[in-house]
Amino acid sequence: MADETLAKAGLYFDELNKIRVLEPEVAQQTAELKDECKEFVDKIVEFHQRADNFIQLADSLSAAVETEKMRAIGSRNLIKSMSKQRESQQLQLLALIGEKKLELERLRVQYESLQRTESEQLEFIEQFILQK
Repeated sequence: MADETLAKAGLYFDELNKIRVLEPEVAQQTAELKDECKEFVDKIVEFHQRADNFIQLADSLSAAVETEKMRAIGSRNLIKSMSKQRESQQLQLLALIGEKKLELERLRVQYESLQRTESEQLEFIEQFILQK
């Protein structure tokens, strides 16, 4: 009966027989809610930590990908440069071959001219010797 009178006044006894303003059931639900909120906050903190770790990992992978991308672009440009250099060198060698062929032809004509001159001089010498 005393419990009912106190309950009407908004006062209650807990399991330790202390006077409380809240009903024991409401106090228990409040404590459970507090524990659930603490677990939720802990999970949110863990989620933020994992999200931060994921973002850091993604950033580091992004940087690594960017580095490899730049390296690949550099390699591709080097290969293109080497290809153009090879083409240029090939054109220079073809031009050099053309020059050497012209020089060969000039020297062949000069050689034939010298052979004719030599044969004419030998013929002249023979005729000169025969006349003496």
